[in-house]
Parts: sequence; structure tokens; C-alpha cells
Amino acid sequence: MSTLPSTRESGGASPEHFPEVEAPQSVAYTTFNVRQRRLLTFLLGLTTIISPLTATVYFPLLPLLTHRLNTTAQAINLTVTIYIIFQALSPAIFATLSDSIGRRIVYLFTLTLYCLANLGLALAQNSYAALLGLRAVQSLGASAASAISYGVVADVCVPAARGSMVGPISVALNLGTCIGPVIGGLVAYKSVNYGWIFWFLLVVGVVLLATVAGFLPETARNMVGNGSQEPSRWWERTWMSPLRSGIMNIWTPRPRSGHHAEKNSSNKTNETTAVARKKLKILNPLQCLQILLLKDAAPILLVHGFSYMIDFSIQTSIPSAFTDLYRFNELEIGLSYLPRGTGIIIGGYANGRLMDSNYRITAKQIGHRIDREQGDDMNDFPIERARTRGSPYLIGILTCSVIGYGWALDQHSHIAIALILQFIQGVFQSSIYIFSNTLLIDILSDTPSTAAATASITRCAFAALGTATVQPLIGVLGRGWYFTLLGLFTGVSSLIAIWTIRTWGMVWRKKRVAGKRPSDIPRVRPSSSDCAGTGGTSSPTKNNALLRDPPGTLIQQADRHEPGSS
Repeated sequence: MSTLPSTRESGGASPEHFPEVEAPQSVAYTTFNVRQRRLLTFLLGLTTIISPLTATVYFPLLPLLTHRLNTTAQAINLTVTIYIIFQALSPAIFATLSDSIGRRIVYLFTLTLYCLANLGLALAQNSYAALLGLRAVQSLGASAASAISYGVVADVCVPAARGSMVGPISVALNLGTCIGPVIGGLVAYKSVNYGWIFWFLLVVGVVLLATVAGFLPETARNMVGNGSQEPSRWWERTWMSPLRSGIMNIWTPRPRSGHHAEKNSSNKTNETTAVARKKLKILNPLQCLQILLLKDAAPILLVHGFSYMIDFSIQTSIPSAFTDLYRFNELEIGLSYLPRGTGIIIGGYANGRLMDSNYRITAKQIGHRIDREQGDDMNDFPIERARTRGSPYLIGILTCSVIGYGWALDQHSHIAIALILQFIQGVFQSSIYIFSNTLLIDILSDTPSTAAATASITRCAFAALGTATVQPLIGVLGRGWYFTLLGLFTGVSSLIAIWTIRTWGMVWRKKRVAGKRPSDIPRVRPSSSDCAGTGGTSSPTKNNALLRDPPGTLIQQADRHEPGSS
């Protein structure tokens, strides 16, 4: 029979009898409060906008570039291929690196790289070689921001609240997708010097670099713990840190009410955790490829990749379809992307809220009490069921809209029908994108940015496949049958993957996590014999278990020994 309940109720025993149980109870998952997380959401949204903006603003410029550089369309298309290749490589390098050395330094480096690439593109407007090489550097600097932002979300948000951050970030991410074609189409339509685009992107990059340097704090848990540790190196501090005592004290982590007495204990735990992680973590860019082979991650990546295959197939087909069928000019083609972009923004925001609601509903169904302070133990929570709740309906509606879109174009229906179906595709495609990306981070929470980088590699590969095959297959099958086969293939495959995730995902995840835990560091299950006779000295085994187990595990196991639960 455990002595824990009697100690809590009577207060007769001194606290030092149970140091390994009481100390972690005071450590919150994060010290970043709601106001700080809102500002982080805003800053992350700003940084993620550059990748889709840079990619989509370029599409309407392709004919203009072909004419100005006096080269072939195939040569200009090669610059798009180069951009996509480095769009996949960048997160694999920099997002993985951010899990090791921190988020802030990687943000600063990649944004600096992005600014330098845009400066070179703006100055070397008459060189195809410069365009080819600097587009690669531009992609390298722009494409890691989204994956790193998911790492920041995992740093400061418990799983039950991540949707409230991911939703708005995805809105900003897709805002670039929405406005990029319009800006590029306007430039192409007016036949203005295309170099203006790169000057514009340079200004955007400089503003973002200054904003991140001035305001974005370090959040990586292996650097600042749960946020209570002060950054130790100059690049980990914001430029505004000297003003913390004044208007910038919003970034000073504040202990939650009731935790003042345990501040020293919290700092010690965070310092120990940070040291342990720094020793154990070795930079391994190939870790992304290892994640691709995990049984619990592979179905999630398939769902994620199929949604992007649909998205890029539709994007690539818009210029030729709308030019041939509706006689659109360059500006009108750019504007035709707006319904889809609006749908993506609405779907992203709504699904962020929906994910948090699904989490609460799933917790209620299994009788689980959500821990918003220390975070829930994912080993005992069916996060796969929570994130994929209702997803078959999303996939079904997306599939129907894709098939309908193909036949609307094939039958030369009114333009409004195609645009409405694009809006519907945007809503549901972004919803599938968000829940799959978030679920991947949930099950790989030790390396969240690396997990997001793996998702980026997957979607780039599927997007490249869709982009490369759409025009040849439309030429052979026609638009109606092409989009019918695309919708059925991706829809049925995604439904099978969702069934696999919901049926086997948690089983495979628990086996994987159990296999990573060394046999000489067992999970601690406190009992009366564990707690008695410690004399205020912590057991090394218990301390190691505390460092390795997810937040809240030790406390939840201790609670199981209360009267009536054993």
C-alpha cells in the first residue's frame, strides 16, 4: 500500500521523503504564457510565408523569363525543378540542425542566406547561370522555416493545445500561396522588368530577418528547457533583450501561479535535461530518411504526400487549362488562384480549432483527464485517433471535388464551377495537410523539426511526381479522366492509410518507443518501498527515468497508487 496519499492528506511527513515524486510535479511543460504564445504564433506565421510566396510568385514569370533571357522553356523549367529539389533538401538540413543547436540561430542563418540570394538575383538579371544557381540558394534559405516553426510549436505547446497555434501559422503559410501568383501575374501582365520581383523579395527577407533577430526568443527545449532557463550565448538572446525590464518583458518567462516556491527545482531539472539532450543528440541529416521507414510514421506521410500531389497537379494545370478554355491572360490566371488560396486559409484556421476539439472529445471518450500544465503522456493516449477523427469525410469530399473539377474542365463548364471546386479543394486539402503534419510531430516529439522536415521531403517528392505527370497524362486521357483517376487513386490510398493509422498506429508507436528505451533504465512505478527510506537522496535510476519519460508520466504513475486505484 502506497504512503503517497497519506502524506498528501495529513501533511505529517516532511517533503524530503519523496524528492523524486514531488520535484517534477512543480515543473510545467512550458513557462511561455498565452500572450507569449500568441506573439510566437504571429512571428512564426511571418517567417513561414516566404517559402510559398517565393515559389508561387515565380510561376507567372516563366514566359517573361524565357523571352528576356533568350532561352528555351525547358531551360526555365529547370530553375523550377532546382527550386523543388532544394525545397526538399533545406528542411532535411536546417530543421534537423535546429533540433540540435536551437531554433533561433538556424532562423537567422537561413534568412540571411535568403536575403543574399535575392540580392544576387536582383543584380544579375541577364545571366541564366546566376538565375539557376541563386534560385537553389534562395530555396535553401526559404524552405526550412515551416519545418522549424513546427518544432517551436512542439517546444511551447502541450499536445492538447497545438491546434490553436498550428491553425493560424498555416493561414500565414498559405497566404503566400494565395498572393504570390497575383503579384507574379501582375508583373508578367505589365511586362515590367522581372527584377522588381527579386527586389521585393529582398525587402521582405530583410524585414523578416530584423523581426526574428529582434523579437523571436530561443525555444528549443535542449537549450532553454521549458523556457525558464536564461539563454547562455549571445545569438540565443533577442536584440531587444536589454529592454526586458521595460516594454519587452513580455518575453521574460514568468512562473505560473503556485510555482514560485519550486523555481529552483524547475531550473535544475531543465538544466539537467538540457545537458543530457546535448550529450545524446548528434546531428544526422539522414534521420529524415530513417523516419520514412518507421511503420507508425509511413502511413501519415502517405496521407500528407497524396494531398500535395493533388494540390500541385491542380496548380500546374491551371495556366494551360484556363488559357485554352477561357482565354485568360496572365493577370487573370494569377487572380484565378485566389479562390483556392482563400479556401486554404479558411480550412487551415478552422482545422486548427477542430484538432483541439477532437483531442478533447477523444480524451473524454476514454476517460482521460487532460494535463495542460505538464502535457499528456502520449504513450497512453490514442493521439492517432484524436488527430484523424473525421478524416475519412475530409478525404471523401476532397476526392469528389477533384473528380468534379476534372469533368467541369472537360465539359467546358462555366468558370464559376471550376473556381468553386478549387475553393472546396483548398479547404479540405489544407485540413488534411495540417492534421497529418501535426500527428507526425506528436509521435516524434523528441525531434519535431526533423519530423516536419521529413514531411516536407515527402510532399516535395509527391508534388514533383504530380507536376511531372499532369500534362502528359492529360494529353493522353483528357482532363476529365485524368482527375478522376487522380482523385480515386489518392482518395482510396489515403483511406487505407487512415485505417492503418487508427488500427495499428498506436501499437507500432508504443513498440518503437519501448525499443528505444535502454533496459537498464526502467520506467519508475513509485511504491511505498520506493519512497520510504530515501532519506532525501534521489535514486540515479529514477532520475534517469524522469529525464527520458514524457512530461507527466512519473506523476501519473504515482497517482495510480492512490487508494481505490490499486
